Amino acid sequence: MDESALKPEFFEREDESADTLFYAAPRLLVHIDDHAIEAARRIYDELLAKRSALLDLMSSYRSHLSDDLHWSRLAGLGLNEIELRENHQLTDYAVHDLNANPRMPDADAEFDGAVITVSIQYMTRPVEIFRDVARVLKPGAPFVVTYSNRMFPTKAVRIWRALDDRERATLIATYFKYAGGFGDVQARDCTTSGDAGHDPLFAVWAHRHP
Repeated sequence: MDESALKPEFFEREDESADTLFYAAPRLLVHIDDHAIEAARRIYDELLAKRSALLDLMSSYRSHLSDDLHWSRLAGLGLNEIELRENHQLTDYAVHDLNANPRMPDADAEFDGAVITVSIQYMTRPVEIFRDVARVLKPGAPFVVTYSNRMFPTKAVRIWRALDDRERATLIATYFKYAGGFGDVQARDCTTSGDAGHDPLFAVWAHRHP
């Protein structure tokens, strides 16, 4: 099976209006509960190097990274300037629509790690985007994707809505595979037993090839 197996109709959405219109009004809130946020922080603490330059893709009002990482840089890439400006963890940001242009405004091998937090379901060109993430990462750098079961359903792509949580991890692994440039993909259910009744949190990650 090759990249052509990811058929264009898989990435159709109920609302095909421009993403810049949908996200034009700022949403100054978080999209998962405190338990899922803490789970995201734990996995990022585990996988990302301290005092490094990090990229927060599809960023918004908050980046769910622990301040214990003491990053030298946290660059946000998102669609709403007010949300990005109000995200006080970011050291810098750019307003950029990845679905319209998967090529990011960053240099080759610029970052020591990258994350996408609970937004992967909105990517309409994921393989192209993942391929460009590989470009901007340094050799050996991790790319960590976390997701929950929360979403704006009209903007989530068709294939995401059709899958369950475990199948979604396989889908993300497929994005890594077809993008190229990454090593073995790993996945984990980061939800703990004490989080019953709260938002779940899952992670899928791989490292840039040396």
